[in-house]
Amino acid sequence: MPTNLYGPRDNFNLITSHVLPALIRKFVEATASRAESVTLWGTGIPRREFLHVNDFASAVVTATLNYDSDLHINIGTGEDISIRELALKVAQISNFKGQIEWDVSKPDGTLRKVLDISRIKSLGWNPSITLDQGIASTVSWYKEANSKGEVRK
Repeated sequence: MPTNLYGPRDNFNLITSHVLPALIRKFVEATASRAESVTLWGTGIPRREFLHVNDFASAVVTATLNYDSDLHINIGTGEDISIRELALKVAQISNFKGQIEWDVSKPDGTLRKVLDISRIKSLGWNPSITLDQGIASTVSWYKEANSKGEVRK
């Protein structure tokens, strides 16, 4: 069972994407257009866990080679971050200089989603891509792919 995955070739559609690719698109576009603000849904209080797709792939290989049980295995980082903190990270990495506004009339969703990853860790696997590294590489990929018209949006 994977946590929230992100990375290159994700779905960046503002209606159907998940939170991290949506934030990347919003902040990259706002930076490019020199927007004064970006409006985000909810309060920013909910907490989520994120895993880069390359780390997920390495975890699947580890589990395939080393796990033989009927019990499910969670794959993630085991660490969460508030949506507000995440937005600030994406804004900074995207070089967005404007204000972040929160539309509290929009729903927050579940307040906390974080996995117990003790089973996958017991197999010797740990994520290797930090959230900052993953966001930075995904922002770079998004900018390049978007300039070529290769982004799902």
